[in-house]
Amino acid sequence: MIPPADSLLKYDTPVLVSRNTEKRSPKGVGGRHTAMDPAGVQHPQHQNGCGASTGAAGPEAAAETGQGDGHMPHELIREVTINCAERGLLLLRVRDEIRMTIAAYQTLYESSVAFGMRKALQAEQGKSDMERKIADLETEKRDLERQVNEQKAKCEATEKRESERRQVEEKKHNEEIQFLKRTNQQLKVKEHICGFLLWSSGDSVS
Repeated sequence: MIPPADSLLKYDTPVLVSRNTEKRSPKGVGGRHTAMDPAGVQHPQHQNGCGASTGAAGPEAAAETGQGDGHMPHELIREVTINCAERGLLLLRVRDEIRMTIAAYQTLYESSVAFGMRKALQAEQGKSDMERKIADLETEKRDLERQVNEQKAKCEATEKRESERRQVEEKKHNEEIQFLKRTNQQLKVKEHICGFLLWSSGDSVS
């Protein structure tokens, strides 16, 4: 037997199925079925084991059942198995592999949807938290601006009081200076008068 070529499909070693040449008993209706004949029907004559046969072919059966290649219908597998047990077994494994692949993709899709929903909920929750934080910061900003305005008002009031006090002190200081100048001038006048009187009295005595 020629060894099969390399393939991604895994299957057991092919088993040669020969025609059953034994005579069936009249009570053959209740007889046992072979392990490689899941349909329980007699194999028709075919050439070279799994060659062309007169039975219904796979594509025609698929067209009749209205199924695509992705859904291996049982009727198609049964008819192929009647013609060639090895092909039927291979189709069974291909069908199971397709079902497993579809189930894996379905699970992956559901997991992706759940992950996306979780991320969306987390993003929505994060958005709500961020909006609440922004509102708190805006409130804090308004409070700080109010405090700044109050401090500015206090600073302006203090500067105004200090300016008024400085003006009063300067005025008072200027008045004191003017008073001292007048007093000094008066004392000088008195000194001159006293000196003149003393000089005049000295001349009178002499």
